[in-house]
Amino acid sequence: MDSSAVKTYLLELQQSIVARLAAFDGGDFRTDSWERPAGGGGVTRVIEDGGFFERGGVNFSHVTGSGMPASATAHRPELAGRGFEAMGVSLVLHPRNPYCPTVHMNVRFFVATAEGRQPVWWFGGGMDLTPYYGFEEDVRHFHAACKAAVLPFGGEEEYRRLKDWCDRYFFLKHRNEARGVGGLFFDDLGADGEGLTGFDRAFGLTRSVGDAFLGAYLPIAERRRQTPYGERERDFQAYRRGRYVEFNLVYDRGTLFGLQSGGRTESILMSMPPVVKWRYDWKPEAGSDEARLYDVFLQPRDWA
Repeated sequence: MDSSAVKTYLLELQQSIVARLAAFDGGDFRTDSWERPAGGGGVTRVIEDGGFFERGGVNFSHVTGSGMPASATAHRPELAGRGFEAMGVSLVLHPRNPYCPTVHMNVRFFVATAEGRQPVWWFGGGMDLTPYYGFEEDVRHFHAACKAAVLPFGGEEEYRRLKDWCDRYFFLKHRNEARGVGGLFFDDLGADGEGLTGFDRAFGLTRSVGDAFLGAYLPIAERRRQTPYGERERDFQAYRRGRYVEFNLVYDRGTLFGLQSGGRTESILMSMPPVVKWRYDWKPEAGSDEARLYDVFLQPRDWA
């Protein structure tokens, strides 16, 4: 296990992604370095009111603590009470144009420590796409990029496992609907967890997912960035963004871990969209483009 190699990779990943996104947007990402009183810190890179992104953040964090929060031990109760080291890159991008999807990606590494015992480590992460107006070619492109990232590390079976896991994870049980069209999700990936074993293989898959992000998302954003839109589309975008907020605050493991571990609130909640709406018991008109999102794109299926 080499946590220094993971940290070096994550910092380089953040830098390369921000550089490409800034060039695509034409605006600047604010750099906000911070320290955590309980141990560690990070660098948050944020853009707001950019040329393309209404809001976006690419966050690196490396934190330590004396006790694992409940969200990190829910599936590993035997690790409760151990110290921890956690590092990762997490990003969420909210374009202004409703025809351009929101996207999320994160890759992370945990180590649970206890005096006199071997450290327990694992990787997690993934990426997923949240369109407001669905285009099949876009969704197929995104899933094809996800699949290509996984195939060298377990083939079709491993890809299917992580794709299905994503469909289950990014699901709002209280709404009985998917947040978006999925992608990849994995956790507990390591020496004694699920899936790939061995540090080099688990780290290799994690790097492959992180490196695949720009190629998975930017061609979609480029294809849709000039699509005309009006108030109807912006209104529906704001309504669907409400589902994004609900998921992040109720279910998202990263958000819960950050808040439970005393993390930096501004960096944790950088994922929130800037304009959101809720309305009571609303459903889209049958046969509309908005209804098509629910009927076609929010139903799990094989895209790649």
